[in-house]
Order: sequence, then structure tokens, then C-alpha cells
Amino acid sequence: MQLDPGGFIPIAIGSMIIILVLPLFFGGLVVIGDREVGIVSKKFSFGGKSLPPGDLIALNGEAGYQADTLPPGWHWGYWPLQYNVRKESLTVVPQGEIGLIIAAAGESIPPQCILGKITECDNFQDARKFLKSGGEKGRQLGILTGGSYRINTALFTVITAANAPKHGMTAEQLKLYKIAPDKVGVVTTYDGVPIQDGEIAGPMIPNHDNFQNAQKFITAGGRRGLQEQVLLSGSWNLNPWFVGVDQVPMTEIPIGYVGAVISYVGKTSEDVSGAAFTHGNLVNVGNKGVWVTPLYPGKHPLNTRILKVELVPTTNIVLNWSGKTERHSYDSQLSSLTVRSQDGFAFDLEVAQIIHVGALDAPKVISRVGSMQNLVDHVLQPTIGNYFRNSAQAYSVLDFLSARSGRQAEAAEYIKAALRTYDVQAIDTLIGDILPPAELMQTQTDRKIAEEQCKTYEVQQLAQTQRQQLVRETALAEIQQEMVKSEQGVKISELKANSQVKQAQGEAESIRVKGNAQAEAYRAGVVALGGSGYTALQLMQIIGDRNVRVVPDVAVTGNGSGGGLVDGLLGMMMWNQTSKNGENGGELPVVNLQKSEPVAKLSVAQVNSVKPSASRANSPVANSEADMDSRFDELPFDDRSFS
Repeated sequence: MQLDPGGFIPIAIGSMIIILVLPLFFGGLVVIGDREVGIVSKKFSFGGKSLPPGDLIALNGEAGYQADTLPPGWHWGYWPLQYNVRKESLTVVPQGEIGLIIAAAGESIPPQCILGKITECDNFQDARKFLKSGGEKGRQLGILTGGSYRINTALFTVITAANAPKHGMTAEQLKLYKIAPDKVGVVTTYDGVPIQDGEIAGPMIPNHDNFQNAQKFITAGGRRGLQEQVLLSGSWNLNPWFVGVDQVPMTEIPIGYVGAVISYVGKTSEDVSGAAFTHGNLVNVGNKGVWVTPLYPGKHPLNTRILKVELVPTTNIVLNWSGKTERHSYDSQLSSLTVRSQDGFAFDLEVAQIIHVGALDAPKVISRVGSMQNLVDHVLQPTIGNYFRNSAQAYSVLDFLSARSGRQAEAAEYIKAALRTYDVQAIDTLIGDILPPAELMQTQTDRKIAEEQCKTYEVQQLAQTQRQQLVRETALAEIQQEMVKSEQGVKISELKANSQVKQAQGEAESIRVKGNAQAEAYRAGVVALGGSGYTALQLMQIIGDRNVRVVPDVAVTGNGSGGGLVDGLLGMMMWNQTSKNGENGGELPVVNLQKSEPVAKLSVAQVNSVKPSASRANSPVANSEADMDSRFDELPFDDRSFS
């Protein structure tokens, strides 16, 4: 049998259509892909069942959207005449995002709540379970985290970042909430029971995974509104319909400070400050009131909406009652004190007060006055101001000026005792510039200048007196020097006189000894030679010792003519000339004289000229010489000549 190819193809196509269409039409086959979900809608029910009023999803085969969806695969019995199966893509929530759910059916949300409770429904993939377990219609507390879900879109609407604008939201609201490392998240919940009267924040609720499990929070009695608990740094899956977060910086306590914590929430507990402290209450950490333990330097994750941290310096604080302001600015409103003295003068006074607050005393100070600025304004300013106003009235202006150190010491003692009652240590009180009236200061200045001038004059007078004393002492010193010289001269003269006396005595003794010796020699000579012979010998010795010329220097001879005198003169001239030149050797020229003429004559006066000096007159030798002279005079030398 021969087949016609042209007729076979239409038959084959028709057969395939019959094979495919007949099961689909008569068998109700529905094929669901791997990334799909089948949403079933029933057109009619053979039993005439219909949904109750207000219901949207059929649980018992009623006409309408069915609670059950079709998973991937082949499904029979869904005849097109009775069922309409809509294929939907899987619901995908990207990583780092969340999905919000709106339920179109379910029980009504209670009046005190605004979000539907979370039920066991496999992350909203089991609509039947959601409805049977009491799922509530509307916005849900539960959320979808990153992943793929088969959601019955007839019951649930899923809002993601991709479709957020269609639902009046922003894409940022559908992302994980991230808190920076140096911040804390202050949480406000939008669902739960109202906060109790007298409270400003909901109490700490355990085991709700940092508000990520909203149902546990509400079930445990979580309250709507501001929460005591904060969120720390990290990423959190938070339902923006349930919770709002405001990021604030961590509370930083600098070095040199402590933080006195004032809590506005917590249990009201007994005062732990002790019986001695009657100016406020101190409570344990976590309770309402001023915490007895301060916060030490560092960063603390505190909820600053329910706590107040008052910084208290633990280093020395300088407060100036003047125009100067320190960096802490506690003294910015302080000015110099105007006080009035005993004598009625008003003057300005600058004061500096140094105080210290201990770390453990800081909560007491804050409990008493509320803040450090209040301590300055309400305690220090009136205490110090009133003290100086009162103390100034006990002194005159000049007394206050002159006794400044005393006034300062008194003020320090008084203020130290006064501040101790406020648990503040007064380190020191310093008085700065004192500004008395200008007229009074001019008078004081003039008086001081006059006093200084008097002192100057006294000093000058003393200098003149001392100068006169110096001149007098100098003159006395010079006179004393002359007196010393005179005394020394007298002593030297005495010593010289004594020396001369000793010398004279020595010479006298020597002369006496010599005289005795000569006398002995003379007596011996007289005995040996006789008186005349010894006298002649002594005479010759004296003539030789005295250089008495017996022979004339020039001898003139003559023959009776006149040439003898001329020859003699010429000879004298020649002798003088030659004696000057040293040529004649000191020899005398000889001139022959006639024997009949006398050569020379030696008178008695010439002989007497060789008598001993007066210094030898009293000596034994002189006496002997005088004796010889007398004897010599007795000799017949007169008118005689020696040749």
C-alpha cells in the first residue's frame, strides 16, 4: 500500500493535537515549571458551596481562589471549564533586603494592635495553615528575609525593594538596617500594649532577638513607643512597620571626667546614699534616679532619650570672678565682686577659686544641685560673693590692700569649710587685682612718694656722714702712717746714735791702744836713741809723711849776671809743661847754683804747718808729737838753709 506523504502530515498533526488537547481538556492536566507556582481559582462548585461573606480564600472547595497552590510538576483534574490555574514566578527577596507581607484574608487584627500576628505558615508559603491558625488580615508582623518563596499571591502581597514605590515606600526601607560602629540605635516600636502611665519608655523585653522577632516582643508584653533597649552596631532584619530606629552617637566620657547618670526610667528602688546624705537620692544602676556609680572615661552605648549624663570634671577647676573665662565656661557669667570697705569706699575685687570634685562624690553633687553649672551659679557664686562683701566691711581699703595675704588665708579657710558640706573640695582661694577708688590711690601714691623721698634723703644724709667719717678715718690713717714713720725714724736715729757711740767708743779705744803703743814705742826709741836723736828721726818721718819739700823744685844758679833768674823761670815753665805731658817722669830740673847762695830757706812757720790736726790733740800720740814739735822749735833752724 502506498502512502501519500502529502496526506500523512496533516494526519500526524491532527493526531498530536488530539493527544495533547484531549488530556488537557478531558483530563485537566496542568504543568508547573521549577521556578513557578500555580495559583488556582475555582469557577464553580458542584455541591453549590460558596465562601462565607468577607472571606476571599476557599479552604473547603468553595468557588473562588483556593488556599492551596500548585507546586512544580504535572497536575491532573484541573479542567479548564471548572478551574483557572495562573502560573506565577517565585517570589524572590534579594540578599540584604527584606520582604513585607500584606494578607488579603484572615481574622481581624485586634483593636490594640496595628499588625497581624505571626503564625506557623512556612514563611507565608502555606496559606491554608495561615488561615486555619488564626492569621490576621492586613499588614503582618512577620517578614521575609533573603531567599525564594512560593507565595500564594491571591492571599499575600509581597513588597520588596523592587516594587516598594508602588506601595508608597522607598527601597531603603526594605533593606537591612545598619547601625554604624560609633552609634547606637534608639528604638521606637509601633505595636504592642500602651506604655504605663508615668513612664516614658517601654521596659526591657528579653528573647526577641533585638526586635527582629516582633511576635515574641509583643507576646512577652512589649510596649508600644520608646524603648529602653538600644540596638548596637550591626545589620538587623527589622520590620519598618513595627519598629523605627534613630541612630545617635555613643555617650563619650572624656579623660578627666566622670558621668553622673540620671535615669528617667526603671524601677523605683530605695535610696542607697546613706543616712548622712539628706539632700537627694542615689539608686543602683538600672533604676530610676541618680545612679550611685558614675560612668568612667570611655564610650558607652546609652539611650540618651531616657538617660541624662552630666559630665563632672575630676580635675581641678578654676573659676574666675573677673573678665577672664576658662575653657570649661562654667565662669562665663561671673564678674569681679564689688564690695564696700569699713570707711565707705566701694571697690572691685577679683577672685579665683580652685575646686575639685571626686569621682565618687560626683553623683552626690549632681543629686544635690543637678549640674555643675548649677553648682557654680547656685552655690559658689553666692557663697564666695557674700563672704567677701561681709569681710570687706571689717577693714578699710588700705588695710585690705596691705593685709591682702591675711584676707586670702581667712577666705580660703572659710570657703573650704562651706563647700565641704556640698561634697566639693576647695583647693585654694586666690585674691587677684584689688581696684580701689582712683582718688584714694592717688593720695596713697603721693604719700608713698613722699615717704620714699624722705628715705632717699635719709640715705643721702647717711652717705654724707659716712663719707665724712671715711675722710676722717683716711686722714687718721695717713697721720698714723707718718707717726709710724716718725717712730721708726726715732728708733733708727737712736740705733744710729748708739751705733756711732759704739763706733766712737771703739775708735777711742783703738786710739787709746794705739797711743799706748806709740807711747811705748816712743819711750823705747828715746831709751834707744836718746831724746834728740829720736826727735830728729820723728821729724824726718813727719817731713816725709807730709811731703814737705826740703829741696826746691827749681834750682837757679848764676855767675853774677842777670841770666840766672831768666833761666830759672824758663826752667819752671818747661817743668810745668813736661809734667802735664808726663814726659819728665816727675823729676825736677836741676839748675846749678853758686855755693855762696842759699838754696832754700825753711822758716819755723813752715815747719809748724806740719803739726798734727786737732783731732789728734788729746791722744797720746798727739802728746808725743807736741813734745816733738816743742823740741823741734828749740832747734836753731831760723834763718838757716838746707842744701
